[in-house]
Amino acid sequence: MIQFVANHDDLSTDRGFQFKFHCDRCRNGYMSRFQPNAMGIAHSVLRAASSLFGGLGGAENAAYHLQRAVGGKAHDSAMETAVAEGKQHFKHCTRCGHWVCPDACWNAAVGLCENCAPDEQEELRAQQAQATSEQIRTKTREQDYTKNLDFLNRDGLRQCPSCQAKLAAGQKFCPQCGTPTPAAKAQERFCTGCGTGLKPEQKFCGDCGTKN
Repeated sequence: MIQFVANHDDLSTDRGFQFKFHCDRCRNGYMSRFQPNAMGIAHSVLRAASSLFGGLGGAENAAYHLQRAVGGKAHDSAMETAVAEGKQHFKHCTRCGHWVCPDACWNAAVGLCENCAPDEQEELRAQQAQATSEQIRTKTREQDYTKNLDFLNRDGLRQCPSCQAKLAAGQKFCPQCGTPTPAAKAQERFCTGCGTGLKPEQKFCGDCGTKN
């Protein structure tokens, strides 16, 4: 049985062996030192090359020999060495069985990982931050941000054509710059003969009969 192999990447190639081990909690990692594959590499590569140029089935034989170059007893021995090296950089939690990094995920005061025994001050700050976020969300929802909105306004958002200030429904002049609104221009018509106000659809003045 080889311990400490649950979270690891095998980076071995035909040139040698190397492994990366990860913390079970935060995924921080440690990369083992590169171990050259001193035994069998040259012979396996030569056999792979000869098979590659050796007629029918050569490519399959080459792949087989290259696979042998990074597997077998040499690979197992290299992994065992890398495991012994990597274990020195992690802590083993006897409660949950995880291997964790000592800097971020280990509670040295109680000898357990921080999943099983969170650091008191870190947990307090985390809970305070979470409670603050929840309180802000609650108090924000208690405020009425729509009390000044006209929900019966079917004209949508109206803006001044001059300064783009927001206009309320029915306003004939911009409260910011005094520019007549499109609605005011469309509604305010006067007879050219007597000055009487006209409705938008009127073609003749009702007082003097002048055509407008």
